[in-house]
Amino acid sequence: MNYFQKRYRIVSQLLLLILIGCQSPDSISGRIENAPKDSKIYLIKPGNLRSVAAPYFGTVVDSASIFSNGDFNFSDMPEIKTSELFELAVQPQGKAPNYLKTENPLEANFMPIVLEPGSHVSIYSDWFQFQKRYSIKMPSKNNKALLKLRDINVQAFKTYLNNKNWHVEDGSELLAKEKALLNYQKALMNFANETKELLPALVALRWVSPENDYERVPEFLVEQCKSRKKNYPEHPWVKELCEMASPENLPVLVGSTFPNLKLPLISGDTLDIKTMMGKKLTIVDLWASWCAPCRKENREILVPLWDKYHDQGLNIIAYGLESDLSYWKTAAERDGADRWFQASDLQGDDADFLKKIRVQTIPANFILDAEGMVIAKNLHGKALEHLVNTYFE
Repeated sequence: MNYFQKRYRIVSQLLLLILIGCQSPDSISGRIENAPKDSKIYLIKPGNLRSVAAPYFGTVVDSASIFSNGDFNFSDMPEIKTSELFELAVQPQGKAPNYLKTENPLEANFMPIVLEPGSHVSIYSDWFQFQKRYSIKMPSKNNKALLKLRDINVQAFKTYLNNKNWHVEDGSELLAKEKALLNYQKALMNFANETKELLPALVALRWVSPENDYERVPEFLVEQCKSRKKNYPEHPWVKELCEMASPENLPVLVGSTFPNLKLPLISGDTLDIKTMMGKKLTIVDLWASWCAPCRKENREILVPLWDKYHDQGLNIIAYGLESDLSYWKTAAERDGADRWFQASDLQGDDADFLKKIRVQTIPANFILDAEGMVIAKNLHGKALEHLVNTYFE
């Protein structure tokens, strides 16, 4: 091989590498059974982490008509240089292309997909259960992980949420609904914590709460930030995740010291939390006279725990989301909750105390040890009883 042949070969290889580096997927094609006439499938690009699995927020980058036999083929794929997350969504004529059904995975009209440079993707699904019946031929590691996440999501939804009918006026039903939702979320959080694949983990994180409400599971965000930051410190979505997981944006975390704030009491005094803490254990309870599950918790859980353990070092500091002093006093007296400290700024849910601990949802509680560290939170009913009993006995 002479000098010019060697030079030509080297230049050709370099050009090939450059082309491969910027190469877009050859295509996405496949079949969607039972698609209505004039329907389409759209390729959507989430612009940031908060846009993943969020209706109307993604940007449509390509579309394809679904023919009468169900076949489709994208023809104008975007160029990509590395693995990127997109979403496929099927829509009938006249529907917004980036509308995603996120409430029920059994009826979801979209599915996340990771595209990689130079790959050809072939999928199959059904119009009426697009996400549930979605399959992909010879999936990559990322897409295998997404399929596994889909299966976990479907099973957890069926187990904990599907066809449940909670009566919102009944306090115990509201707590049962919250418990079921948390169990559903735990299945997705466990996947995110266990998978090594970044993009599927971030999809799981967004499926935990499409509304971007992580008030009840902030520790999950913190752990995900720590985990993903190690391997992907410069990824823009990891940076966004870690911003969401910043302590000043979250409720007081388990393992943190509860802030020693001053609270106005129903008695007229103003005391700081440290002064009111129990010698061994303190329950900071957020409630309201109009909150049915809170009132039920007062009578059936907190009063018995107080009677049993107050002399052994248990104290309760209750903060009421109240605006009327008389309603507050009457509710506390009727429930027997006037036995422990009752505090409120009488500013309803706009109180500074709630803003400082970054809580919006009740019933809520924080369980503190003798040093004021949060050892658990948002435990109710039997779970709260068990923790307190175990702690003292």
